[in-house]
Amino acid sequence: MKGRPSKERPVIRERRARIVATLGPASRAPAQVIALARAGADVFRVNFSHGGHPDHARTIAAVRAAEAEVGRPLAVLADLQGPKLRLGEFADGRVRLKAGQDFRLDRDPTPGDASRVCVPHAEIFAALKPGADILLDDGKVRLKVGRCGPDFAETIVVGGEALSDHKGLNLPRLTIPIPALTAKDRADLDFALSQGVDWVALSFVQRAADMAELRQIVQGRAGVLAKIEKPAALDALDEILDLCEAVMVARGDLGVELNPEDVPVVQKALVRAARLRGIPVIVATQMLESMISSPTPTRAEASDVAGAVYEGADAVMLSAETAAGDYPLEAVTIMDRILTRVEHDPRWPELMRAEFPVDDEDADALVAAARRAAEAASTACLVAFTTTGQTALRLSRERPLQPTLALTTRLAAARRLALAWGVEPRVVPPVFDPEDMARMAVEQAVDCELCPPGQRVLILAGLPMGSPGAANILRIAHAPLRR
Repeated sequence: MKGRPSKERPVIRERRARIVATLGPASRAPAQVIALARAGADVFRVNFSHGGHPDHARTIAAVRAAEAEVGRPLAVLADLQGPKLRLGEFADGRVRLKAGQDFRLDRDPTPGDASRVCVPHAEIFAALKPGADILLDDGKVRLKVGRCGPDFAETIVVGGEALSDHKGLNLPRLTIPIPALTAKDRADLDFALSQGVDWVALSFVQRAADMAELRQIVQGRAGVLAKIEKPAALDALDEILDLCEAVMVARGDLGVELNPEDVPVVQKALVRAARLRGIPVIVATQMLESMISSPTPTRAEASDVAGAVYEGADAVMLSAETAAGDYPLEAVTIMDRILTRVEHDPRWPELMRAEFPVDDEDADALVAAARRAAEAASTACLVAFTTTGQTALRLSRERPLQPTLALTTRLAAARRLALAWGVEPRVVPPVFDPEDMARMAVEQAVDCELCPPGQRVLILAGLPMGSPGAANILRIAHAPLRR
């Protein structure tokens, strides 16, 4: 993508919050990906829990083709599966349990029955202790541990009845001594990086060492994102976020292991923590869940999406709604409408900023000055010249209400910025002179229809031009009046 590789005029979105759409059987055909991008999807998630590498290669190629078609950078997010902890098999495929009965978990591979079943993960038994809770099948069956050892656990059924082969297993509030990167994840990660993905998401992060290992392997070839879906991660949140370039509030497994009333509180805390650091934060899972089979969402789902926008989240994510649902295009379209409507609420800026009051002491002095200057009525937009994307991210952290046009010579940086709140990334030729910089900033702002004639553009850049480093120039330029 050089300058504008598009077949149509790029559309500047009327909203700052971004949309992540998961691709799958219902949506990964090239024409469908183009339609989702035109409807408002900014980042496309490829879920490595399903499908093989040939499928993923075709999906990523479809995103790159859509990018050229719509004329704006689109990001690919590779979501690694992580360690999936599951039960073994039952002799009859399924069993019925009763509350209060004994139920044994052990390492014996013999098919199970209503009294016991195999758990083929030694790490589970290493983490268990008397009194611990065990959740099976997304919490539909709950067990309480009595006696346990290195290869068994004797439990009492607290609730739930039906249980079948290979259902998932969760241990709330326990740190499981298992690596976040499995052998499958490592192979998937190598493949994803070879395909040039823009973001890599690590599932079931429990400790900072998990993210440190991912960063060491990735070596800057993609942005690294932590999915917070284990309560154990909350105990090491600061250390984990210090090693992240983005974070996801993954409410699926998190909602299984936490009490329902705790999930909204944790979501708000995670969004605030990410905003404080200036790293993008995605709110995910069950946002428009009913649209898997319905052409419209429930009112509660619309309110849930709106709540994330009022909190100032960078992005909201669609999972099965677009990957396997009956209405993927409608889901993105309605998500776009909800985000846009919230951002037209006159009270939205006040409520969004109340979630994270702007504090000049925590901002770069130049970025804080740019935000204050942007509040003038004559300012149409901000333009950040950036090599790595960091200058644009620092501006995004401050949540200016004017759009931020991020100009970079690096396509990889532009694609990663597709996830950032309020940032419109564009790839441009290099400039080395401040006057050429000002001219290009105005031309790009006018070309993208972000700056009407006579309005001013605030330009943030660093000297020498083209070198990574902190911005050290704040300049004002004006779009010429039409003759």
